[in-house]
Amino acid sequence: MGILHIFDMDGTLLTGSTASLQIARHTGTEAELADLEARFASGTITTTTFSTALYGIWRDRLTPDTVAAAYAASPWLDGIAEVCADIRARGEHSLVITMSPDFFARHLLGLGFDEVAASRFPPLPLAGPPKPGDILTPADKVTITDRVRARHGVPRDRCVAYGDSMSDAPLFRHLRHTVAINADHHLADLAALDYRGGDLARAYGLARTLLTPADQAQ
Repeated sequence: MGILHIFDMDGTLLTGSTASLQIARHTGTEAELADLEARFASGTITTTTFSTALYGIWRDRLTPDTVAAAYAASPWLDGIAEVCADIRARGEHSLVITMSPDFFARHLLGLGFDEVAASRFPPLPLAGPPKPGDILTPADKVTITDRVRARHGVPRDRCVAYGDSMSDAPLFRHLRHTVAINADHHLADLAALDYRGGDLARAYGLARTLLTPADQAQ
C-alpha cells in the first residue's frame, strides 16, 4: 500500500516566501504584487481573480529562463532532495500541492518529488490568463490528495501532510497525520506535530514518528 506524503510549497518548502514573490523580485514587479496581495488579504478578491491579475502583471515579462532563475534563487528548506530520495527508497510516494503557478512549481520534480499539482497557466510566455477552473483552492488539496491516494491504493490513515498556513487547513482537518512547518498558530493548533526550523529532514523525521512500525515496514 505504501505511504503518501503531501507537501505544500509556499511558506513550507519555500520558506518565508511565495513563488509569486520570488518571480516579482526577478521581474521588477514587487510593487504591483504587493498591491495585489493586499487586496487578496483583505478579502476583496478571490484566488481566481488573484491568478488572473498575475497574467496582467507578467504577460510581457516571463520566459522559462526568468522563472528558472527565480526558482533557483528562492529560499528553499534544506534537505528536500534527501527526503524525496528516502521516500522513494522506501517505496512510498511524494506529492506537492500548491495554488501557485505550475510553471514555477513543476521545477520541484527535479528534486525528486513524484508528482506536483499546481494552478495551471498557459505555456510561457503567457499567451492569456488562466482559466478559472484551472486555479486551485484550499479545498482542492483534499480532492487531489484523495485522487492520488486512491490511485496508489493508500488509505487515508497512511497519508502525511506538511503545511504552514490556513490554506492547508482543509487537508489538515481531513488527515490524522499532519506536520506544521514554521506555521502560524492557527494551523499549528490543527497539526499533530509542529516543527520550527530550516531542515525538511528534521520535519520528515518527526512525521515518521506518527506512523506505526507496521506502517513503515510495509
